Amino acid sequence: MLEAIRQSVRESASYTGRDALSERVMDAMARVPREAFVLPEYRHLAYRNTPLAIAAGQTISQPLIVALMTDLLDPGADDVILEVGTGSGYQAAVLAELVRAVYSVEIVTELADSAAAALAKLGYDNVQVRAGDGYAGWPEHAPYDGVIVTAAAEHIPQPLLDQLKPGGKLVIPVGEHRGVQELLLLQVGENGDIEQRSILPVRFVPLTGDHGSPG
Repeated sequence: MLEAIRQSVRESASYTGRDALSERVMDAMARVPREAFVLPEYRHLAYRNTPLAIAAGQTISQPLIVALMTDLLDPGADDVILEVGTGSGYQAAVLAELVRAVYSVEIVTELADSAAAALAKLGYDNVQVRAGDGYAGWPEHAPYDGVIVTAAAEHIPQPLLDQLKPGGKLVIPVGEHRGVQELLLLQVGENGDIEQRSILPVRFVPLTGDHGSPG
């Protein structure tokens, strides 16, 4: 799986500006048992570089996207990260290998419960999962060094930007569910200015909830 990720990163370098990901991220990817986060019938495919179906009609992202989004955050060992869209818990586990704490919000209660159980079984005691609408973030633990969103929003949620520290980063897919989506990297400057960069075209399930789209 890791070599497939490396090859895909090289092939997408013209989009991302990266021909390699950090070895810290790749080592974290190697340590997380992806088979623990997929449905039993798909465990034989767990280490292919492809998305897979999980419960509640959702998907676990392909390892390339998980690795790339993690690398874009450039997480440090003492960082506190917010994840919106826990899904299976796989992305949270990768982050947990790299940072001090991960707070993850999942709107589907079934997924929040199963992800929390899978993470606890593997000993990830630096991850907290709660069921709720992640559009509003998790303000009780803010400000965050980074925020990662694993579902496509039609616009950038302001509450997530508001919960970032100066210098903090937001990685989020933005676009219509059946239209063009772009993976964006945003960074909050020391003076509050926002720097935004488009990384590459992607396809994610939509961010749902009362505030998932404008209006």
